[in-house]
Amino acid sequence: MPSQHVGIVAVSPEGAALAYRQFHRHATQMTMPEDRPSVTLHGEPFDQYLKAVADQDWETIGLLLRRSAECLAAAGADFCLTPDHVVQHAVQMAETGCPIPWLTMAELLADEVSNEGRQSVGILGTRMVTNGSAYQTHLGLKGVKVMTPSPDEVDEVDSIIFQELVLGETHDSSRHRLGEIIARLADRGAEAIVMGSSEVPLLLSRSNCPLPLYDPGEIQVVRAVQMASSGPPTRRGE
Repeated sequence: MPSQHVGIVAVSPEGAALAYRQFHRHATQMTMPEDRPSVTLHGEPFDQYLKAVADQDWETIGLLLRRSAECLAAAGADFCLTPDHVVQHAVQMAETGCPIPWLTMAELLADEVSNEGRQSVGILGTRMVTNGSAYQTHLGLKGVKVMTPSPDEVDEVDSIIFQELVLGETHDSSRHRLGEIIARLADRGAEAIVMGSSEVPLLLSRSNCPLPLYDPGEIQVVRAVQMASSGPPTRRGE
């Protein structure tokens, strides 16, 4: 059976580039050369997403996502995903009338955290993701408590992401600051850390974090490789 063609919907350029690298690495590890899936990436202008997110205009975000998905379908993609965490709320809107199915990350993350027996995790991401319900709901349904940094620390992480990481800038001072925030989450009982931003892996890795790390984007990419290699995707609910 031929492998499926995977589409990546880019939002943040840095996050999308990381997802593409992860996809290539895992496809290389998980499949034979003749079975490697094709992958196509498409993105609407990042500034349009930033404005819509600032305005909490989820309808526009959904339209931007679906526009990319339509381009990916026209390029031959069998299903698509976006590694961006903030826009996950709008994927359901993007699915309406979309010619190909979407693979989302929250349920995949919750399954992996629960399967590993975690009871509490800390989260580091943008203010909207950290204070939102995307991961909290799915993890909560699995009996996993989500712990957030203090309000001031949430603002600091949000600033690091939007003023540095989305621009491709990484600073040792910011890496050190994230380490301090993680240490405080550990003191409060966090057993692991969820990286709730597609750019946070630019600063954090398993080698420099004192707690186990969960990268929902990488979990999503691994599942995409599995799906692309094992058979045709199905739409949600089928």
